[in-house]
Amino acid sequence: MTPFVSILMGSKSDYETMTHCAETLKRFGVLYELLVASAHRTPERAKGYVKEAEAKGAQIFICAAGMAAHLAGAISSATTKPVLGVPMTGGALNGVDALYSTVQMPSQMPVGTLAIGKAGAINAAYLAVQILALNNPDLANKLIEDRREMGEKIVSDSASIEVRL
Repeated sequence: MTPFVSILMGSKSDYETMTHCAETLKRFGVLYELLVASAHRTPERAKGYVKEAEAKGAQIFICAAGMAAHLAGAISSATTKPVLGVPMTGGALNGVDALYSTVQMPSQMPVGTLAIGKAGAINAAYLAVQILALNNPDLANKLIEDRREMGEKIVSDSASIEVRL
């Protein structure tokens, strides 16, 4: 059984943002599945998928949803694996409602909640990679190398515009 990350979205409108999550996982060589399953419109599909995914090796569930944003909580109720929630922009409150819905889980039903939108999608992937790296030294080394490259880019960017006395 090969471990992988499952990316679920409440609707297809979340896909454009969550491609950033998928691309980040891909850069680290982490396998993933991606699908649409709504906590409200297809609750049986969502919970049924969790059992199917766990049987195939899903280690982490990343859930993106907007407005009421109950997907991450619904998935958390169906698994003991880590669930990471990505609130989506949109609606009357432009994602703040989704943020509150995702972060305000009852005790003993945790959802690791990330930022709204693209930054949250990317950070959800990074957090998933960090969790997987706890038992995967190769993945841990890829994270170390990624951090080193990010630092080099900052220094290079600065050198291209620096003015010093």
